[in-house]
Formats: sequence, structure tokens, C-alpha cells
Amino acid sequence: MLQQLAFLLVVAWLPGAVLFRLPFLERERRAALDPDERLFWAVVLSLAVSLTGVLILGAAHRYSFARLLVANAAGTLALIAIWRSRLRLNPPTRFSFAAIVPLALVLFCAWRFSPPSEYVMGGKDPGVYVSEGIQIAQRGTLVVKDPVVATLPTFARGLFFPQHVLPDGTPRRDYYGVRFMGFFVKDPDSGAVIGQFPHLFPASIALGYGINGLSGALRAVTAWGILGILAVYFVAVRLFGRATAAAACALLALHVIETWFARYPNAEVVMQALLFAALLANARAHVDGDRFFAPVAGGLLGLLLFLRFDAVIGVAGLSAGVAAGMIAGQKPRASMFLAFALFAVPAVYYFFVPMRAYADLPIVWISAIPSWQVAALALSVVACLVLLRAAQRPAVNHALIRYVPIVLAGALCLLAAYALVLRHPGGRLAAHDAYALKTYASFYVTVPAVLAALLGFVIHSRRAFWRDPALFLTVALFAVFVFYKIRIVPEHFWAARRFLPVVLPGTMLFLAAAVFAGGGSGWRIRLLRPALGAVLVILLGSQYVRASRPVEAHVEYAGLIPRLEQLASQFSDDDLIIVEGRDAGGDMHVIGLPLAYIYAKHVLVLQPARPDKATFAAFLEWALTKYRRVLFIGGGGTDLLSYRYGVQPIGSERFQVPEYDSALNAYPRFVRQKEFEFGVYEFTVQGSGGTVQRSPSFDLDVGIKDDLHVLRFHAKELVDGRTFRWTRATSYLSVTVTEPSSREVVLTLGDGGRAAAAPAASVEVFLYNQQVGSVVVSGGFRPYAFAIPPDLAARAAAASDPVELKLVTATWNPARVLGSPDDRDLGVMLDRVTLR
Repeated sequence: MLQQLAFLLVVAWLPGAVLFRLPFLERERRAALDPDERLFWAVVLSLAVSLTGVLILGAAHRYSFARLLVANAAGTLALIAIWRSRLRLNPPTRFSFAAIVPLALVLFCAWRFSPPSEYVMGGKDPGVYVSEGIQIAQRGTLVVKDPVVATLPTFARGLFFPQHVLPDGTPRRDYYGVRFMGFFVKDPDSGAVIGQFPHLFPASIALGYGINGLSGALRAVTAWGILGILAVYFVAVRLFGRATAAAACALLALHVIETWFARYPNAEVVMQALLFAALLANARAHVDGDRFFAPVAGGLLGLLLFLRFDAVIGVAGLSAGVAAGMIAGQKPRASMFLAFALFAVPAVYYFFVPMRAYADLPIVWISAIPSWQVAALALSVVACLVLLRAAQRPAVNHALIRYVPIVLAGALCLLAAYALVLRHPGGRLAAHDAYALKTYASFYVTVPAVLAALLGFVIHSRRAFWRDPALFLTVALFAVFVFYKIRIVPEHFWAARRFLPVVLPGTMLFLAAAVFAGGGSGWRIRLLRPALGAVLVILLGSQYVRASRPVEAHVEYAGLIPRLEQLASQFSDDDLIIVEGRDAGGDMHVIGLPLAYIYAKHVLVLQPARPDKATFAAFLEWALTKYRRVLFIGGGGTDLLSYRYGVQPIGSERFQVPEYDSALNAYPRFVRQKEFEFGVYEFTVQGSGGTVQRSPSFDLDVGIKDDLHVLRFHAKELVDGRTFRWTRATSYLSVTVTEPSSREVVLTLGDGGRAAAAPAASVEVFLYNQQVGSVVVSGGFRPYAFAIPPDLAARAAAASDPVELKLVTATWNPARVLGSPDDRDLGVMLDRVTLR
């Protein structure tokens, strides 16, 4: 525990505390800040230094947590040795018990944002972020050299990461194929693999991993959530006072989106923390005149370029604020632009060389912007330059200072009114774009909250715009961008996050400012406004508490980590594990990523559900010369059986983890259980000539060690001691034994209590691509026999691989027909398959 605390101090406090105390750039100005803000800046500066160190060392393939600790400690000690006692700060010029508020926020958020989700599996963004960070920690590089990829024979690459091509058929130049979902193979010969997302958030995960292993890696997002609340708080304190700041941040911390994403790996909470810190530093530098914070603002903005592409909106907003400040006599500081350039220049190389695949989508999006919008943007820039030039005249300057805030607030209100009342889908305008602001207002913050925030923006644009123009412009720019063209779809209300970094905290900030900040001259107004404000905050807070109450007790995928650890412990370092792919129709592919990039096992994900048997056999022949065992993990969706090799079952697993409901046009209703049900098999080569001897008959009890026999079925089920699987619209089964004398195939089927409103349970049966019959299944389980013509039996018996039994079934959906939680498309229940 003490060691972890020491690591945390070296990473997240010590470097920044020393930098903050350096005796230059008018240190007395920052020494006059409140002690709570001093501590905030020590943490922010330390994290900026540490994250920069991780990125530099990772880019040089030299990162390790020990190296970073040594670098931080050595740099800090060098500064202490140079300036010694001159690093002492005078005691704070003032102390207020209100400084307890940020401490209360930290403690409350630490409780509310814990424990974090156990999202370590692949398939979606959170698991990719976690694995990217742990790969930096384990392998010390941003571009991983994966030995499993590098040693794979060329002929077998198509089985596991086929080469991606452009629509015209030419191979992609930015990457070769996909190693796991979210990880690109850049060069299969060297094994170069890179994560899909920029590495700033993963760098913080690497720091958490160094401090406290996997638990620390998962808690990195919680730390960012707390820091984001504090950044919003100090921005609000400077502009509106502590009462407004406390109210805004209390609402923000209570909100379900903030609560969810402070426990769920994502980059948006990182943007919230760093962008609001950059806005605060910019205001301190350009409005308050503290030169120390100019390079801080530029450096934080530069770091954001390594987080998400849409960080450029924050760069644009802050730059526009600096430009607008010139009208009010705020001179831009060159040190901010220099610090920004130190990050921006390598960022250009970063996105156009190692991260070229990531940059491709934004480039396509930008290239698709209509020409009239590009022209309008260009004209706007030209108009702003002309106004800045004209602002040198006193009369024009006075008019701009008076009317720019009014025009901005009026334009934002007009756009909001259009989006709330008049904007409807039509033509190329999709519904999720047209109703973005309506969805945000109705489902996330309430319409009164949006109206109150607009009122606060209008009021304080007139009163406080020139005290922080960058804040007003950044919030407005993000709001216009998000609600104009960013997808806000009510398909999972606790997983919409595009408005999280700026729009949601901006809403809370200006809402609280409308009712607490500013004034009025009469005693009635001074008493009435806080009272009404308190009522509004309490009502909204109650609403947010009710909406987030289910989240408080829920940990997404709780229990997944110990299950994966148990599974990983079954494999040695000289085993090769082949995991069933996404094409198989199940979710087994998602465990391949953590097995490989968290638990350091040799893993390949099989891409096709029906791989070429000859190629796969050749791959196995090679793999068994390099690895002690070649294993397969699958849940019944891959056609792998062949007479060229054997497959031995060695284990079976079944477990569930909680996953929240994803409802359309409604709040999530309940926690469903995400099921993982799979078998573990070992490939063998047996018999004479390397082939596997056939069994004398075929009799398969479906649901028991049948994973390699079934394709496009639902998961195994057990009811009243009977195992079975539900068929889908078209399901397949590999028959490993057919004799020339076989005359019928017997299927034990049941309709599962099909609803009267559902279509009849008709089933068509095909063996080796020839229909052998059809039947309407009714009632409980019973055998249905289908005759096999002699010529079909002879052809099937002569086949070089197992033959296919295909079932085509009329399906029904219980959720649509009965309104039940089961939204699967169900055919019939299959219990047993026998050839005789």
C-alpha cells in the first residue's frame, strides 16, 4: 500500500508541485491562488508530464513504469537541486472554509464512481482502450511487435487476419488486416500491430497498471472522472463563484451519464478534465495576466490531440476565445502557441504514419463536407479577421465589445429554438440528427434544464463574456457541432457520450449560473434568486438521482476478470489458442483480446466460420511443430471437423456476467445476463497417414460437447435434465459419420411452446445439399425420421470431410410476439441427431 502511494505521488503530484513552485514568470501571482486550486494544478501538471513521458518512451519502444518513475524523480530532484529553498511558496494569502467543497466533491465522486466496470473483453471501444494501455505497460511500445503474427505462415494469414482491400479491390496501404477488433496489423512480416484509438487515454491506463496492476488500470477512468469534476469546478469558481461551482458540479456528479462513464473506459472523461483545465489555464494567462499558465494551456491542448480527433473542436474554441480576447485588449501569449506546437508537430506525424488508419475516417468526413459549408466557414474566418483589424478603431472596438456577446447568445438561442421546435427529418437529414437536441433535452437533462442553461448563457454573456471568452465560445461551438451532426440515438441511454466532455458540464454550469451567479440590487432579489435556484437544483438533482439509482448498484460485467483469469490459468506459455471468430455468430471472439493482450497468451481469432479444411490442416501441421498444444475455444458456430485431424474435448465452461439492457426509445429497464458458454478442445493428429479413424456410427446428443458440430444455432440450454439448442432461420450441423447403408436421419425436436400468434414451426431438412424431407413440429420433444436415398448415402459416405445437415426453420421472436425480454429469433428445439 505504501509503495503504491509512493508511486502515485511520483506520477501524479511531485513533478507538478515542483513546476508550480519554480521561481519565474511572476510566481507571486500563482502563489496567491487558493490552496485547493494550487493542489489541482500540481496534479494536472504532474499528469501532463507523466503522460508525455509515456507517449515519448512508448514511441521510442522504451517505456517501462520503472523508467518513468526514474525520469520523473530525476527531473524533480534536478529542479530541487537547482533552486533549493527558492521553491518555497508563501502561505496562501487567504483561506476559506469553502475550500472544503472540492475535497467533498473528491470524496463523493470517489465513492459514486466506484467500483469501475470490468470491461476487459474485446469487441467494443472500452476493451480496446484497456488492452491498448496494458500493452503499453507490458511491452513498452505504442506499436506492438506481436510474435504470433510475425511467425504465422503466409498461407495461413487469411484464416486469422485476411488482408483488407478498398472498394475497388486494391489492398489498403494504411494497414494489412485486423488482429482483433480494434487492433490493426500494420505489417504481418514484422508482426507490427497498433490499437485503433489514439494513445493518451491508454497511456493513463498504463500508469494505473504500473501503480496497481489490472485494478489500477481499470480505475484510471475513475480518476479522470474525478479530475473532470474538479476542472469544471475551478473554471466555474473563477467565473461565477463557489456557490455556482458547487451547484453545477453536484448536478454533474449526480447525472447518470457522468456516473456511468466515470466507471466505464472511455476517452470523453479525459477530454472533459484536460479541456476544462486548458480553458482555466487560458483564462489565467490571457485575462488574469499570469504568464505561467500560457504554456500550460498550450501543452494541455497539444496533449488532447493524442486523445480524440474531435479535440480539434476544443482547440478551435480556445483559439477563437484568444482571438476574441484581442478585441478587449487581451494580448495573445506566444508561449502558449509554442507549447502547443511542440505537441502539434509530432501529432501530425503520429496521425499520418502510425495512426493513419484512425485518421482515415475524419479525413473522409471532412472531404464530404458540402462545398457551401466550406465556403461559409472560409467567409466566417475572413470576416473575423476583418473585424479584428477594424477593432483597432475605438468606435468599432466599443461596438464589438458590446455586441459580440449579444450576437453569440442570440445565435445560440435561435439555433436551440430551431432544433427544439422546427427541425424535423427529411431529405438527407436523418432522424437522429434532426432530433439530437430534443433527445438530449427530453431524456438526459430535462427541457427546463436546457432552457435554464440558455438563460444563464444569455445573462452571463452580457456580464462575464470578456472574463473568459474561450469558455463561452468553446461551449457554444461544441453544442452546435454535437447537435448539428453527431449521432445521438436513443438505443442505450447510458452509453451516449458525445455530449459528455463539454456540452453536459456546460449545461450544468450555465444552469447554475442562471440562478446563483450575478446579481440584482434589491434585498428581495438577493434572497429570492438563491431560494428559487436551490429549489431548481434540488428538483433536478432528485431527477438525476432517480435516473442513476440503478447504475449505483450495477457494475458492468462484474465477475468477468476472475473468470478470465481462471480460463487463462489453464493454458501454458507454449500453447496456441484459437478462438472462435465473430463470423460464427456468437460472442466468443471477445475473450481472445484479453487472453492475448492482458494475460499474455498466444492467441489467434479464426475469422471464417467455415475455414478451408485443407488450409487449416496445413496450418495445424505447422503449428504443432512450434507449440506444445494447439487448442480451440468455441461456443458452437464454427465448422472445423475434418478427417485430416482430430479434436479432443478437454473442458467446458459456462458463466454469466451482468450487462445492462439496451432499449430503443426508452430508458434501460433491467440488467440482463451476458452468457459465455463454450468448450475447450485440443487438436490432434492420429491414426495411419495422419488421419483420424472414423467412428462406427453417428449419434449426437445436442448440447453436450457439440460445439464443433453446430453452426448458426443458439447457445446450449438445459431444461428438466435434457440438453438442447434452439435453431435459427438456417442452422447447420456437421455429420462426421455416414455409411453407405445409412437409410434415415432421426431428429428429436420440440416446438418449445410456440405462441399461437407465431407462424407454424415448419422445418425443412437437407443432407449433403439434398432435401430429405420437411415437417411441422408441434408439442414437446419427439423423434422425426427422414429417409436417406441410397445414392445420397453413397455420396455422403465417400466425402473427404464431414457432411452438412441443414435445417431451414420458420422462426418467431418472443419479444415481438409476446413482449417478453427474449428477443431471439427462435426456430425449434433440437435435442438429438442420429443416423441409422
